[in-house]
Amino acid sequence: MLFDEREIGLLFPSMKVRKTKSKMVMVKGACLGGTTVLSAGNALRMDKGLKELGIDLDDEFEELYKEIPVTNDHQNKWRDATKKLFEICKEMNLNPQPLPKLGNYKSCTSCGRCVLGCQYGVKWDSRLFLKSAKDMGAEIVTDCKVSKFVSENGSVKGVQSQKGFYPADIVILAAGGFSTPIILQNSGIKCEDKLFVDPVLCVAAEQKGSLQNKELSMPFAVQRKHYILSPYFDYLSFFFNKNWRYPASDILVMMIKLADSSIGSIDNKNIRKALKSIDQERLREGVTLCKEILKRYGIKKENIFLGTINGGHPGGMLPLTRREADIFHSPRLPENLYIADATLFPESLGNPPIFTIMAMAKRVSKIIMERFV
Repeated sequence: MLFDEREIGLLFPSMKVRKTKSKMVMVKGACLGGTTVLSAGNALRMDKGLKELGIDLDDEFEELYKEIPVTNDHQNKWRDATKKLFEICKEMNLNPQPLPKLGNYKSCTSCGRCVLGCQYGVKWDSRLFLKSAKDMGAEIVTDCKVSKFVSENGSVKGVQSQKGFYPADIVILAAGGFSTPIILQNSGIKCEDKLFVDPVLCVAAEQKGSLQNKELSMPFAVQRKHYILSPYFDYLSFFFNKNWRYPASDILVMMIKLADSSIGSIDNKNIRKALKSIDQERLREGVTLCKEILKRYGIKKENIFLGTINGGHPGGMLPLTRREADIFHSPRLPENLYIADATLFPESLGNPPIFTIMAMAKRVSKIIMERFV
């Protein structure tokens, strides 16, 4: 076990961790392909909040289904412990559902490293799109941190990075819910103090031979009003939480992923984010439900322990409004600058966001094509 969660980069260089003033752990991916590489590969459509603004992404989702393999036929890969958890959730009328996955899981080796980058090419990630772009002549610049964009007379001229200035006719920011707001603020664009992070808290117990660490991440989910539950081996807690002192193969886990309040902010120095009382109440509700599931599994209450609260689905600091439903463009932005990540979400999803972000990005690309090409 290491001493501080920020040391996770020593084990997994693409995983970056910061802490809030309240010591909540914040995680992001920083690598070619972004967080799609370091995700559980879930393909959930979660656009209810966007529909309420008048945004219809039906066409974009249909295009994604045609371009990317999506499957929920992976139950033959589940370990016995997961099968038992699934049946318990069914008996409790929680309506558990296998989660749709990006990729082809027929050749899944059950290595358990989905969220650390699939080395077998089973899980889809956006590097395949980058390869297509490169084949068509795009230049991909890596290891290059963008600090701000440069504008003149209401139009972006390019971006400033640690490797110099890159001129551009159109700029699309897709640096993620933690980094896009920083770039905007460094460039003089005010963001909203509405940061959400989808906090994760794992409820765990020793169960010899459960082997969750050797299974695809998040095989199924239980949807509740303000959070989801899912089996999930939390590497962050395993390496840094003193309660997780058992061998990885002997830890049984149910994860709570919360739709948190949209209150918080980030800048170059600090992440200001704390759980409101309503968030804490909903987490406690989730913990109680997870404990009941583990109790029915046969685990004693005194043998249950919690993981480290961590957030890894940030967004919401320049949310779309009904007025922007057709144009996907805030009046605060220069005319030729667009955002294509979770910064646009009007509220926390409390669910895996990648598939919905990709649908939004498709819509943004169509708008750009209509306006500028």
